[in-house]
Amino acid sequence: MSRADLDVLVAGAGVVGLAVARALALGGREVIVADRHSAAGMETSSRNSEVIHTGLYYDPHSLKARLCVAGRKLLYRYVRERGIGHRQCGKVIIASGPAAAEHLSKIVDRGAAAGVGSLERLSAAEVARLEPEVTADAGLFSPATGIVDSHQLMLSYLADIEAHGGIFVPNCSVTAITRDGDVFVVELGDGSMVTASRVVNSAGLHSGSLAAAIEPLAGKFRPEIRYARGAYFRPGKAPDFRRLVYPLPTNASLGVHATLDLAGGVRFGPDVEWTDDPLDYSLDASRAALFAEAISEYWPAVHQTELIPDYVGIRPKLVGPNEAPADFRIDGPAEHGVEGLVCLHGIESPGLTASLALGKLVAERLFEPPLAPSRVSATA
Repeated sequence: MSRADLDVLVAGAGVVGLAVARALALGGREVIVADRHSAAGMETSSRNSEVIHTGLYYDPHSLKARLCVAGRKLLYRYVRERGIGHRQCGKVIIASGPAAAEHLSKIVDRGAAAGVGSLERLSAAEVARLEPEVTADAGLFSPATGIVDSHQLMLSYLADIEAHGGIFVPNCSVTAITRDGDVFVVELGDGSMVTASRVVNSAGLHSGSLAAAIEPLAGKFRPEIRYARGAYFRPGKAPDFRRLVYPLPTNASLGVHATLDLAGGVRFGPDVEWTDDPLDYSLDASRAALFAEAISEYWPAVHQTELIPDYVGIRPKLVGPNEAPADFRIDGPAEHGVEGLVCLHGIESPGLTASLALGKLVAERLFEPPLAPSRVSATA
């Protein structure tokens, strides 16, 4: 075969898959973005905190830090130009106990090395001035943090794709990919076949299983994806928070934090509950007790209100319980040696913030030359 049915197929229409397809379409490529669901962004992209992060939590040399810092600037510009709902409300990171100042200093140093912008150290009194209902020994204020309407954002990315000739195909899963000459033969969920010159695996929770179904890939490029469920609860009587409120991060998450929505509501979450089922969105109301315990560390009044179950999101992880956080993983031709193929794995937070920067990077890497076959076999 030498002539493919499609120029580029992007598998997965979450916020990052849409951003990749958008970058390719704006670059003049004929793009199809396919998703197993009836609409775009039905999984991780629509079940998160909708926070615009600054990048201060990540190793300054990581893809997460670099793409978050670049993506945040691009995202603020984009949502302002398009009139997409957002608010640069800022975030207060709080800490208590004898090691509070040390923990916050590490975040400041990491953020400065990553170029996240201004961070303001806060005393207990200054935390109380900014957020009177919050209790803490010390804190940091991150003015560049914000919130965004993720659904509006994804609809805008999709509109850009379609305005430049791209096509979104819902209810279309990709089950297997093989190589035939210089094209990919793509098997779809209904049993039909199409061919594509280039393929992007942006399947999120399912990126590992899709990679395992891509025949040219060696074993090390078929990672196991772990699933971290995160529940969210809303308070019956909401605190009068003006900003996002975050505890210190853990290995698995950024902690049970308080986020705002664009209507002025407050929600708490996510927690971490490891699961083998990437589509189990059930919410156990009894987890409210665990939430109340975590929230009380910075909002003691939580015990005076009911916590109401809201929703559950699931994050794709490259690591399991008690393991150090992993970076974004982008496997392109320079790694796996397969020309015209890029696989994205472990794209969790700050994927939403980084989406435009990720889209640009992946669109570039899709056309890079492959690694020599001998080097691939030596490292596989």
